[in-house]
Amino acid sequence: MFAGQLALIAAALFSGAAFYINFAEQPARLGLNDQALVDEWKPSYKRGFMMQASLAVIGFLLGALAWWQSGTIVWLVGGLVMLANWPFTLIGMMPTNNKLMATVTATAETRPLIVKWGGLHGVRTGFGLVATATFLAASI
Repeated sequence: MFAGQLALIAAALFSGAAFYINFAEQPARLGLNDQALVDEWKPSYKRGFMMQASLAVIGFLLGALAWWQSGTIVWLVGGLVMLANWPFTLIGMMPTNNKLMATVTATAETRPLIVKWGGLHGVRTGFGLVATATFLAASI
């Protein structure tokens, strides 16, 4: 099932990128002073958003296609887990993202917001890992 294998690849790429952000980039950025912290976060977020948003949609579409082709519901479940990143990001993360994007000069609120953002992003990493495991299980 080619669509399923591509869905697995999309989910693994998403998970790897999200994992890297949580376990390498976020801790490194927290070592910066508050102004440098927000100055680094903004362009990093913009670049990461485009990549991860695309992978989430691609993973969903490929998972749905694999389900449609095979009739195996597990493919659809994995796709829905990938797609869950969108509402979580829009509802759960956007208020924090918007505050950080609007920050011109760091304040006492900046660092706690970026720490909070890292925790929220960890949920996205979890969605990616669950989708990857689900697609892997479907492919066996």
